[in-house]
Amino acid sequence: MERLINKFTAGLQRTKTRLVRSFQSVFRDDGTWGEDSYEQLEEALISADLGISITQHIINDIRDRYERGQIQTSTDIVAATKSLLSVYLNDGAPHTFDYNIAGPTVILLVGVNGSGKTTTAGKLACMWQREGKSVVLAACDTFRAAAVEQLKIWGERSGCQVVSAKHGADPASVAFDATQAAVARKADILLVDTAGRQHTKKGLMDELGKIAKTIGKAFPGAPHEIWLVVDGSTGTNALQQARTFGRSVELSGLCLTKLDGSSKGGIVVAIYNELKLPIHFVGLGEEVFDLQAFDPQSFADALFTD
Repeated sequence: MERLINKFTAGLQRTKTRLVRSFQSVFRDDGTWGEDSYEQLEEALISADLGISITQHIINDIRDRYERGQIQTSTDIVAATKSLLSVYLNDGAPHTFDYNIAGPTVILLVGVNGSGKTTTAGKLACMWQREGKSVVLAACDTFRAAAVEQLKIWGERSGCQVVSAKHGADPASVAFDATQAAVARKADILLVDTAGRQHTKKGLMDELGKIAKTIGKAFPGAPHEIWLVVDGSTGTNALQQARTFGRSVELSGLCLTKLDGSSKGGIVVAIYNELKLPIHFVGLGEEVFDLQAFDPQSFADALFTD
């Protein structure tokens, strides 16, 4: 557990530094706090992209505890906020998923260009292969040769089969072939890497539905999971992406990437607050093992531990 917390702490360093310093400068330990103190706290939390709703909840709770004499220092404020976030993120939708027992678990990865879908697929393949799972990768970003080559490199690194086709092939056809291959090989998991698409382009978004339906024809009941991969460093734009993709396909979970390069790690909270989708994995660095299963307690500890 300590190793996991350390990984989260390192990955969320920029967000943590910004928040903790704000708390320490705003709330003086002599207890002379005024309305301007809460306004500055609100600004700090919103700038980290926690979202207005949860920010107001935190401020109201802190104000109430202060008036009752339960908190008196900036350290108390940090501890109270950490506790609130941990409880909140542990409530509601679970942060795990069940493997399909009647065949391969088919996971469709969707998201905009540059969100990190292909890298996430490769890291997931390495992780599950290391755990003894049999994994097949589907290279459905057929219009970007670099994406196919990148996935093949991940396939070699992880020892996983990669199903691909020639440049410009129908992505749904590749997904169909990959699903059949995963079923024939009795694989545990099929990871389908789709082309990045702007969430504002209806035609591209509709194509996702076609891919999902085609997978279902090859293996009834699939895909079992549709995960949206979002770049956490984009802040509130990541939330807008989640809203739009959620209207086009039935999302079942989230993977947030690139949190290590951002001071806006609070977007994890904002997305969860609005969509109540389970957050399965977060990217906390460039290395293979920097993709970590999301743990609410470790996240809260990392974000608010000085």
